[in-house]
Amino acid sequence: MKLTGRRESNNVDDRRGMKTGTMAGLGIGGVVIVALISLLSGGGLDLSSLAPMLEGMQNSGQQNQKVEFSPEEQELAKFSRQILAGTEDVWTREFQKMGKTYKAPTLVLYTNSVQTGCGAGSASVGPFYCSADQCLYIDLSFFTSMKKQLGADGDFAYAYVIAHEVGHHVQHLLGTLDNAHARMAQLSKEEANRISVRIELQADFYAGVWAYHDNAMFGSIEPGDVREAIDCAEKIGDDYLQKKARGTAVPESFTHGTSAQRERWLNLGLQTGDISLGDTFSKSDSQL
Repeated sequence: MKLTGRRESNNVDDRRGMKTGTMAGLGIGGVVIVALISLLSGGGLDLSSLAPMLEGMQNSGQQNQKVEFSPEEQELAKFSRQILAGTEDVWTREFQKMGKTYKAPTLVLYTNSVQTGCGAGSASVGPFYCSADQCLYIDLSFFTSMKKQLGADGDFAYAYVIAHEVGHHVQHLLGTLDNAHARMAQLSKEEANRISVRIELQADFYAGVWAYHDNAMFGSIEPGDVREAIDCAEKIGDDYLQKKARGTAVPESFTHGTSAQRERWLNLGLQTGDISLGDTFSKSDSQL
């Protein structure tokens, strides 16, 4: 991505080096990290079965510590602030078109564990968004894990991860996220999973919408960037991860969508930039 001269967002709370708490929830990265743990243990993707393992990882080393950050991590921190600034510019304009006001989220950078408005969070679940405090949380080591464990690499792939979490914030501001969660609470696990897939696919779409307009405003997309994001979307599809973990996929357990679905909705946003086309909730399973 071409980011030279781009501003950095001030809506950043840098808590790196501080440790506290346990897992709060799952974001785009959560399914990746959990799948990798499952792969190494030879299991599936049942989060309840992995809870003791995750808890053990999260509760180790709760004391604050002084951390020296590498130049690479500092560059990732700067990159994240620039991408967040880009989402602020794009979504402020898009909300104005709808006659609404965009309230930017806060990006919290942390190391290992963090306290959130949704409870305590852990790096073991990857980047996530908490609607209670309107913050997105990222341990920057996730990008290294994404590269080494999944082979999903590149600055635009990393930007996609951040933009996806901002997409959940957009859903929250529009009321979509809270309504979907309310519905999920009244349904069976399988039916709730189907709604979860629609939440995640819409966040993918919003990430694509951001990229379309960011490029129109700043000329940020360079040759190869789109391929990076599409490749990332493919490698975090539920079917891809489940097949990698145990050789088969269980569609009724999907919570984020298949590789094909994630690619399709991300690409739709990238190609059109039209937020009105992102209603994943009105689509049948076959239309997703």
